Amino acid sequence: MPEGKTVKNRLHIDVNPTDREQDEEVRRLLDLGARHVEVGQGDESWVVLADPEGNEFCVLAGRRP
Repeated sequence: MPEGKTVKNRLHIDVNPTDREQDEEVRRLLDLGARHVEVGQGDESWVVLADPEGNEFCVLAGRRP
């Protein structure tokens, strides 16, 4: 099990897929090694993931070029 976060992320990235839907992008990122993270976001339109090193990022729902 990964260790708990000890410091706030220095950078937070929002991924806004333009060539696929949010659920497709989340699946693609999970296949590449990301994992779901619960940060108390509740019922929001974005999905919070973390890369293999534990850096959190959001995958947004709206498709905008």
